Amino acid sequence: MSVIAPPPTTVAAPAPPRPRRVAPRAAGLAVSVLLLAAVALLSITVGAKQLPLADVWQGLLHRDAAEYAVVHRMRLPRTLLGLLAGAALGVAGAVMQALTRNPLADPGLLGINAGAAAAVATAAALVGVGTVGGQVWFAMLGAAVVTAAVYLVGGGRGATPARLALAGAALNATLYSYVSAVMLLDAASLERLRFWTVGSLASADIDTVGTVAPFLAAGLLVALAAARPLNALALGDDAARALGARPALVRGMVIVAVTLLCGAATAACGPIVFVGLLVPHLVRALTGPDLRWLLPYCAVLAPVLLLGADVLGRVLSRPGELQVGMVTAVLGGPLFLWLVLRRPVARP
Repeated sequence: MSVIAPPPTTVAAPAPPRPRRVAPRAAGLAVSVLLLAAVALLSITVGAKQLPLADVWQGLLHRDAAEYAVVHRMRLPRTLLGLLAGAALGVAGAVMQALTRNPLADPGLLGINAGAAAAVATAAALVGVGTVGGQVWFAMLGAAVVTAAVYLVGGGRGATPARLALAGAALNATLYSYVSAVMLLDAASLERLRFWTVGSLASADIDTVGTVAPFLAAGLLVALAAARPLNALALGDDAARALGARPALVRGMVIVAVTLLCGAATAACGPIVFVGLLVPHLVRALTGPDLRWLLPYCAVLAPVLLLGADVLGRVLSRPGELQVGMVTAVLGGPLFLWLVLRRPVARP
């Protein structure tokens, strides 16, 4: 009797490993850094006064070059301040949206920039403060007070996106009306602050950059340290505690970070809108809601937007220039409307 051999056992080929999302995100971040470097180089090269690229390069590298003063005293500090302020506004907007779970949270729309501006205007009118070193302390105080006020008026721990937006809009309108009144009633304050209130990088110098850089660096570090626990907090306080996060500490860290970032950036550049609102939404389409990736992307791409707007303002109105706050306001509105119409605004 013949024995029928069993059919050969077929061993299924192992499934190919799923591509990890880390590599594409890291590659995208590297491309973003290269884009930022290109825009920074463009900011140094392009100005209200046209200079050949060779002359700019000579002025950047050689102290005895005729263009050294233009490059090192005007364009280079302006570019560095744009890098720092853009990163600060982008990261501040991202952590605020994550904390409040409000896709409209933004240092401008929630009144935080207006609080810093009101404090600086008060200091300029009553004390005569006109330097960035003096303004930065008042700006951070104003930003901290308004951050706490919006959070409390919006309902504290039970705040809803609608209540936070309404509280921020009310405080924003009130504080900017106050700033306008101070400037109209005090001619000296008007002279000191008329370009600053629009949002400008034009008055940047190396002392301004050195004054605000430590505050902005500290704010960025605090925000990055809060990224992982903020991810847990998005699941709710109970789930966050189960994952080892401390909700009260996380909220405190975010408030400190936003105060440092918005206060220092506003003291140096004035209130600039739409950067902190628009960039996190654009970045979230690339990274998803994970703040460990969202914040580094915002820190790189928000300066791209700010410096790009600044270069555009210099080119459009030669031999004068449009202030960067005006350009971001004009560009930001249509861009955000396009983003909303293209797809629903992603919730943080």
